[in-house]
Amino acid sequence: MGPVDYLVVKFPGNKFSGEIAPELAKLEKNGIIRIIDLAFVLKDTKGKILITEAKDVGKHTGDAFSAFAQAVSDAEWFTIDDLEAIALDLPLNSSAAILLFENTWAIHFKEALLHSGAELVSQGRIPSEIIRSVEQKVISKAGV
Repeated sequence: MGPVDYLVVKFPGNKFSGEIAPELAKLEKNGIIRIIDLAFVLKDTKGKILITEAKDVGKHTGDAFSAFAQAVSDAEWFTIDDLEAIALDLPLNSSAAILLFENTWAIHFKEALLHSGAELVSQGRIPSEIIRSVEQKVISKAGV
């Protein structure tokens, strides 16, 4: 397998339309990622929590994710405890999509590293707020 990442994406006001599904489909079709697990957590205005799988979201939004729901592995990667912890952190009237995906683009690179005798020393991810900060500095310097 390639490296595996997860994302938790919040939708304030429970405004979740499924517009991200086509972009995820493109990433999978192009061999960049493979979706391993996908779940949704919804919290209403009174704090009632609903945890559901992609295929059970309903109507147009659920249809947008139905292809992923069929491809998601039967293994339970996200535990109910994981999903409940995410739900507890959500503000009222919000929802979250929780995505676990394999970086399939990295598989051949990983194999090349292994065959060459290389050893991974460190791996990490730069937080998005740092990336935004650097982008703002670049834009400011460019006078855009």
